Amino acid sequence: MVNDNTKKFNGIPLAILDLAPIKEGSNATESFEESVELAQHAESWGYNRYWLAEHHNMPGIASSATSVLIGHIAGKTNHMRIGSGGIMLPNHATIVIAEQFGTLESIYPGRIDLGLGRAPGTDQAAAYALRRTLHAGPEEFPMQVNELQDYFSEEPVSRVRAIPGQGLDIPIWLLGSSDFSARLAAEKGLRFSFASHFAPAYLLAALKLYRDNFKPTEKLEKPYAMVGVNVIAADTDEKAQYLATSHQLQFFNIRKGISTKLQHPVKNMDEIWTPMEKAAVEESLDPNTTIIGGPETVKEKLNRIQEVTKADEIIISSQIYSLEDRLRSYEIISELMS
Repeated sequence: MVNDNTKKFNGIPLAILDLAPIKEGSNATESFEESVELAQHAESWGYNRYWLAEHHNMPGIASSATSVLIGHIAGKTNHMRIGSGGIMLPNHATIVIAEQFGTLESIYPGRIDLGLGRAPGTDQAAAYALRRTLHAGPEEFPMQVNELQDYFSEEPVSRVRAIPGQGLDIPIWLLGSSDFSARLAAEKGLRFSFASHFAPAYLLAALKLYRDNFKPTEKLEKPYAMVGVNVIAADTDEKAQYLATSHQLQFFNIRKGISTKLQHPVKNMDEIWTPMEKAAVEESLDPNTTIIGGPETVKEKLNRIQEVTKADEIIISSQIYSLEDRLRSYEIISELMS
């Protein structure tokens, strides 16, 4: 699960979660070009994996056709693991995901991860457009995971086979922001990633539940937990605070029910939000899992997260407007790795 070129931070690998942001004044084409550049730099800096997330009907996120974009990024890199963080399985027929990821693994053997979520990654109207019905919902997620595992097995029980896909060893991860996927990942002996970068409240409880109830399998003998963290790093704390306003604006607008492209940073958020609105945003962007600062601040807080969570890996999201500043943020983090 850790490639030979990976560097480590205090003994654990670091990964990148890319939402393929579409910036104000830009478009999806430029977003994909920037994702390729970021992925190529990330590979050279020693990051272990690069994940892309499925979202729909969001003007500021370009990764809706997640499998297609994974293939694009994998084709522009050489050895870093590329995967989904995640595929929202209730949106899809499981055979389609098995075939798509079977195809990806066949083209890029040993490099593909399949992270699965049970939320729609969108609003109800878009979820209906994706599924054509809302009768099959997140409660059927465990059955869908079973179906997907069967399609990848050497001897499927179904008459329908995933070709390519059958017999391929593609690591499956369950993603979650509550105890549901933590419990299911433990029961099935799968890797688990917690979305603490936007839902920090249940992080420690979910990790404990996962580890306490984990059932070993042939493919995974002990629990493997990855923790999501926002990091906005810059050469000074002051510049990082400025850059972070783009991320804060994104969550502020989401709270207000407004979907926008990623906004240019602003000098003073207090001129935009009220104290109550600021507090509401900070519920999602908890200081424990949203790190904003210069190199020493980032190092100290990453150390703290690792100590508290005992994470096997940390995956980092950095919603920064300028590509130059986003690259510098991930470069600063990479300089903390050995």
